[in-house]
Amino acid sequence: MTDATGASTVPAVEAVHTSKRFGATTALHDVSMSIASGSTHALVGRNGAGKSTLVSLLTGLQSPDAGAIAFDGKPAPPVADRSAWRRRVACVFQRSTIIPDLSVAENLFLNRQGDVVRWGALRRKAAELLQEYAVDVDPAARAGDLGVEQRQLVEIARALSQGARFIILDEPTARLDATAIDRLFGRLRALSATGVTMLFISHHLQEIYSVCDTVTVLRDARHVLTAPVADVDHDALVAAMTGEAVGLTEVEPRPPVGDATRVALRLKDLTLHGSYSGIDVDVRAGEIVGVTGSGSSGKVALAETVGGLRRPTNGSVNVGEQPVAPGSVPAALAAGIGLVPQDRHREGLIPLLSIAENATLPIAGSFGRFGYVAPGRLRDTARSFIDRYDIHAEGPSAPVSSLSGGNAQKVVLARALSTAPSVLVLINPTAGVDVRSKESLLGAVRAAADTGTAVLMVSDELDDLRHCDRVLVMFHGRVVAALPAGWSDTDVVAAVEGVNR
Repeated sequence: MTDATGASTVPAVEAVHTSKRFGATTALHDVSMSIASGSTHALVGRNGAGKSTLVSLLTGLQSPDAGAIAFDGKPAPPVADRSAWRRRVACVFQRSTIIPDLSVAENLFLNRQGDVVRWGALRRKAAELLQEYAVDVDPAARAGDLGVEQRQLVEIARALSQGARFIILDEPTARLDATAIDRLFGRLRALSATGVTMLFISHHLQEIYSVCDTVTVLRDARHVLTAPVADVDHDALVAAMTGEAVGLTEVEPRPPVGDATRVALRLKDLTLHGSYSGIDVDVRAGEIVGVTGSGSSGKVALAETVGGLRRPTNGSVNVGEQPVAPGSVPAALAAGIGLVPQDRHREGLIPLLSIAENATLPIAGSFGRFGYVAPGRLRDTARSFIDRYDIHAEGPSAPVSSLSGGNAQKVVLARALSTAPSVLVLINPTAGVDVRSKESLLGAVRAAADTGTAVLMVSDELDDLRHCDRVLVMFHGRVVAALPAGWSDTDVVAAVEGVNR
């Protein structure tokens, strides 16, 4: 089908009433999206909105539980037919898929060199391909020596060389400076002019207005809006992403922490190459400081550095007046830092151990001498934790693997607080838990702060951040905003998305 100008009216890509569940979690519910041929279509939404799940359906990594995906009006190939998918769609992820120890030419024709590799011919084909897409890179160069911008362009050229005319760009500017971003946008406009269709995913809403013609908003796994970018101003776009405030919107205000209160945690010029730089933050005793930002902001890496999981490139972490040895979890524990990590399953729990054993790991040495743990003391302490943190379980001896997500997270928090730390670091502490568990977890965090514990809480959840005395917003590795208590949802989302207000 064509319009009056002769252009095709059949969408290049279409998701029709697609839904996807993972266990009890609805990741995508009845979402439809149509992308016009040759357009640059933005996909935006807050963390957890369903963007990644939709991308997994559009790239054939997952099959929808309901609905369908189509390319140029034809059904998508079976998930198992990867070569057919590569001819239809390519995704340039935020984390490069280029193999650093291979040459540019080898990366461009990976798995397509043939049984006998003729290196001269391979490099000539690579040079022709790079020239076709105006990528100024030596095909014989080691891919690992390329800059971020060059690697992205090589990935785009590789995708187009396989026949794909639909490219998904996932946070393509996250690690580029302003000049490189301008160059990338110039390349994208040129590709669009040749009929290449693009889906552009970014947390920086200003970029949507620079390079995209249409925008789709997802919220809470549902489609909210699709409209021409020119018809949606910044405030309307942020409002569509945020929606009505739901959940734990009413929070009892905390008494202000005075400037004379001692500093319990001090981060000075903290830098981790590739993640964040020049972070200076003081957290006072009894203060809850929130940190938020997009997935590429560096917020999680910052919290993991404070907790000893990462070693900074530069700068220092002090608890009180004492410096903390960098990159050491035991040193962080000894200094008085408790940590609730991002992934409770991989980093927070030992599934074969009981609730009691998991919750008391840092203090097990206090239950006996010479490595002996008195069972009665262990059980009594665990029972007190179960009562204090409202852990619903058969008893202290139950395996932690038998718990629901919310109760498992309470065990992780109980362990972090078991040493009565002077500093508590939390990373997305209520992710994937129900409302009642969220209330219990955040209530325990507030109770710890009320007794003088300094809290650094990294979270994507506005409901978590409402409990904070102030919220720091990170963007591309730096703190770009400090919001005092009383902020609005729009204030936070706009700062996270890089909207100038």
